[in-house]
Amino acid sequence: MKKVYLLAILFTIIFQSCIDDDCGECFTPPQSFLFEIIDQASGENLFTNNTFESDDIEIINSLNNETIEFSFISENELNLIQVNSIGWETEIVNLEVSIAENELFNFYVDAERKLADCCSYTDYNEISITNAEFELDTETGVYKILID
Repeated sequence: MKKVYLLAILFTIIFQSCIDDDCGECFTPPQSFLFEIIDQASGENLFTNNTFESDDIEIINSLNNETIEFSFISENELNLIQVNSIGWETEIVNLEVSIAENELFNFYVDAERKLADCCSYTDYNEISITNAEFELDTETGVYKILID
């Protein structure tokens, strides 16, 4: 009888090690998108110089007319619009960013959520900005939207 118990324990240990994938959990959240609204002529941030008010910002996904949540970061005269909600799932969005009912630019993202090597992450198939000139600061990841 002891041999049966010994064999049962041995098989349990062997099969348990086959089930364990040594993968652990790995999760990479999608990147957030940061926008700085700049006067093209002077180079000034239009929130810092009080041309625009953060309360007047509206972001809508034009594909389904849903309002998109965003944060306004105001620190040390650096005023940024931050969108964190894109890329948590496979999706296409076309955001219309307006201030005081004036459309400033459109932001298009084709995001695909993937799983590889036990890690989930977001792959961006396409990111584009239309209806405004812009510069991307590759060091900070901030899109500088240039307004006439």
